[in-house]
Amino acid sequence: MASLAMINNNNAEYDRAKELKQFDESKKGVKGLVDSGVTAIPKFFVHPPEVLSELKRGSNSISVSIPVIDLSDRRSAIVDRIRSAAREWGFFQVINHGIPREAINRTMAAIKAFHEQPTEIKSRFYTRDTSSAVWYVSNVDLYRSKAAFWNDTLQVRLGPNPPAPEQMPEICMKELEDWDKEAVRLGEKLMGFMCEGLGLSTDRLKEISCSQGRSMLCHYYSPCPQPHLTLGANSHTDSGVLTVLIQDQTGGLQVKYGELWVDVKPVEGAIVINVGDLLQILSNDEYKSVDHRVLANPTSKPRISIATFLRPSKTEDIYGPLPELITPEKPALFRQFKLSDYFRTFFTKAMKGKTLVNYYRADETDD
Repeated sequence: MASLAMINNNNAEYDRAKELKQFDESKKGVKGLVDSGVTAIPKFFVHPPEVLSELKRGSNSISVSIPVIDLSDRRSAIVDRIRSAAREWGFFQVINHGIPREAINRTMAAIKAFHEQPTEIKSRFYTRDTSSAVWYVSNVDLYRSKAAFWNDTLQVRLGPNPPAPEQMPEICMKELEDWDKEAVRLGEKLMGFMCEGLGLSTDRLKEISCSQGRSMLCHYYSPCPQPHLTLGANSHTDSGVLTVLIQDQTGGLQVKYGELWVDVKPVEGAIVINVGDLLQILSNDEYKSVDHRVLANPTSKPRISIATFLRPSKTEDIYGPLPELITPEKPALFRQFKLSDYFRTFFTKAMKGKTLVNYYRADETDD
């Protein structure tokens, strides 16, 4: 593994495919590199100059920040603030949400414990078969992306049908099952506020199963010896309806706001919420799904985050802008589609450079 740490500028001598294979087959992930004592990142983690130059511009001097919404406020005030945040930012943090801080800390500690197990224990979950209900991997797009990202991930698909107990890592099974219940309760509550913000009945999104399809991505961002050369996660949007994210106090998550990248500064006990592509479509472009990314971790401690993605479970149903939001003044801005086709398009990357939202715009074609 030590040879992977050398950034060889001689392309004639650099065998990228060989190094990727060596890294992948070790099943040690990024954490394994750090544990081996690397002081320079492997060349396949180094991002292109155009990406690195954008990173240098940063946003630490920007005074704006995503909204923080107090869920103990008056209902009308909550609805107004969430509607405004979902339209302008696509991201917000919630406080006084009713979930005990101990529940958040316990879940985060369990995921940290999973990633810090010996390789011989956690490697039985290491796979590139993303159809599995539970899988652990470093860089799901390792062999397709132009550069790798400095993180390892445990994914668990929890809904509509949870994995069998023997499929789950014992070290975090109970905590993830408990957190799933908390995330669903909060997600459905927020969906109700968001429906009201659109003038819909409170349960409109719940009626079309928008919280029943669920998966978690449990990320471990190891300390990076050269954070200026790579990223923790690439710029992307989420494909589902709503994402419920808990993170530790390390920081690193950034949201695209206009042309700026804005830091999502951790707030003790807060939970980060963001709009997914499907909610932008369902809302007929009222709510926005925005790009976000994670910087490589420059600290001496790992960063932990857990994202719960809420989406419909009725995969053979037809989705598109909700009929109540279509008017002569604002016709449907997106095509209808079968949900299974929507996610197949997303996971096979068949969008030919378009975002998922723009792929399904009514004035776009898929040719």
